[in-house]
Amino acid sequence: MKAHSTVAVASIAAAITSVLALAAQAQVHPEKPTYKYEKCYGVAKAGMNDCFTATSSCGGTAKVDNDPSAWKYVPVGTCLKIKGALAPAKKG
Repeated sequence: MKAHSTVAVASIAAAITSVLALAAQAQVHPEKPTYKYEKCYGVAKAGMNDCFTATSSCGGTAKVDNDPSAWKYVPVGTCLKIKGALAPAKKG
């Protein structure tokens, strides 16, 4: 009986550690750039967005390339030149 309890405690501890690691990873808030910037939507590669999309809460969480709701910081005047958008795509 004691061996089963030890295994159960170890399994629970491992599960908690995994959940905490995922939570820490999901809380990425990149620093704002020191240069004049704009948010550029639709240009981020999967996992490379800077923050806050319609489907995720923090940086590095975009699931697909060029998600129209995911944005990156870019220097002012750059976004439209690289075929991005200055606002998220409207649903509907």
